[in-house]
Amino acid sequence: MPETPVFSRAACAAPHHLAAEAGRAILEEGGNAVEAMLAMAATIAVVYPHMNGIGGDGFWLIRGPNGVVRTIEACGPAGSLATIRRYRDKGFEAIPERGPDAALTVAGAIGGWALAHGIARDLGGRLPLALLLSDAVRHGREGVPVSPSEARYVPKELDTLHDQPGFRETFLVDGKPPKAGTKRALPALAATLEQLGHAGLEDFYRGDVGREVAADLERAGSPVTRGDMERFRAVSRAPLALKLSGATVYNCPPPSQGLAALMILGLYERLGQIRPETAAHSHGLIEATKRAFRVRDAVVTDFDRLRHDPASFLAPERLEAEAAAIRMDRASPYPVRPVGDGDTVWMGAIDQNGVAVSYIQSVYWEFGSGLVLPGTGITWQNRGLAFSLDPKVVNPLEPGRRPFHTLNPALAVLADGRVMSYGSMGGDGQPQFQAQVFTRYATYGMGVAEAVDAPRFLFGRTWGAESMTVKVEDRFDSSCIAALSRMGHEVEELGGAYSDSLGHAGLLVRHPGNGRVEATHDPRSDGGAAGI
Repeated sequence: MPETPVFSRAACAAPHHLAAEAGRAILEEGGNAVEAMLAMAATIAVVYPHMNGIGGDGFWLIRGPNGVVRTIEACGPAGSLATIRRYRDKGFEAIPERGPDAALTVAGAIGGWALAHGIARDLGGRLPLALLLSDAVRHGREGVPVSPSEARYVPKELDTLHDQPGFRETFLVDGKPPKAGTKRALPALAATLEQLGHAGLEDFYRGDVGREVAADLERAGSPVTRGDMERFRAVSRAPLALKLSGATVYNCPPPSQGLAALMILGLYERLGQIRPETAAHSHGLIEATKRAFRVRDAVVTDFDRLRHDPASFLAPERLEAEAAAIRMDRASPYPVRPVGDGDTVWMGAIDQNGVAVSYIQSVYWEFGSGLVLPGTGITWQNRGLAFSLDPKVVNPLEPGRRPFHTLNPALAVLADGRVMSYGSMGGDGQPQFQAQVFTRYATYGMGVAEAVDAPRFLFGRTWGAESMTVKVEDRFDSSCIAALSRMGHEVEELGGAYSDSLGHAGLLVRHPGNGRVEATHDPRSDGGAAGI
């Protein structure tokens, strides 16, 4: 059974050990959890570039020492030139996966950093921004070994990715992906982060960095303009919240799929007493996922264009009606549809004053659009793939519109006062992995590390696999697999005890009274926990 690292005052967790160490160093300097997360967000963008970057988006949940939870929505809208007509006139039947035409949304992550930095200062944080970004700058300039995760990943549309402007010279060695351990520096990205540390984060949109970014995007042929960059600002919103019998859980409102994550937990609780680690446990979560995703796909869109109140789907009577439709002896049919892949990082931090942060940062697919801007070293996201060229759907492409987001960090406060910061990467898998980690720890009493380590499943499509099956790791109990199959689930064994396809999750728990923090990150990733 894995042991959980325990820290007396504060801790952080990340999928790369250098990001966790950057957060620990800030906590050691007296920084708060938000400041630690800013250092982690910058560092992870340098050392884990296949999973995230400053050319992508981010979503924050921050719980203050007074118990108030707020979200930061840092997702950029479609550029002003990103019209359906533009893509149709260029002969596209769908938005392309890679290249300048895929780089069609503003990168929102740095805007989220700016808003979070203000919150950090409101919470008493006084560390200079340049210090918060210093580890990232140093790693980019001096170089770090390529991670095992990056080396074992086979990106989608691989040949197309390698052909994108700036990608080959930035990320390949002799025209091939580098092996794990190969030292790589990102000097242009380091210089950009250093400039932001001195000039301020607003410089990314409305200063020297912003002008250089916009010029490179224009030269490449992206539909994102300088005006789009200058207009962007991240937004603080109230979170979605759901009261369960033993906890209150929080997640982000649309365009995040946080609604689905909360619905899964609300539906599962209403299925009655279920023994842990049984076929019924997995079946209940799978069936809850199907119903939550149906609602998500019909409802979740740009916050300013919502046709339904997301909170109404979390009302007790609505959850009761949805749960009543779930049969515990049979798998329900599910429509085959395009689902969201995505490579992402989740990270968490909790400080000695009880400030808790849950954060997700992403460029969507591995290395996003593949477009690397020459002046700044920034790899731009391809989050615009979430849009459709059909104007009649829930999320059509439209200038200024925010795309649907799989990103959804989670927080929970248990009835006894424990505070949980948790989450995972993994596209459509994110709400499912969250539900497995949460129920194992909060409902069934597993340890922190055990809840994250335990074998997982994923309902739906994943990297390189189009099948809408229930995918499981080799460690999954064979009798459980057999029982799920008898219920009508098509179960697919992925091979391997730990699979990247089943998420890189993390969990931190702060205990009331003594303030002790337990923290862990996934053995499926290259990270861990660090603290003081």
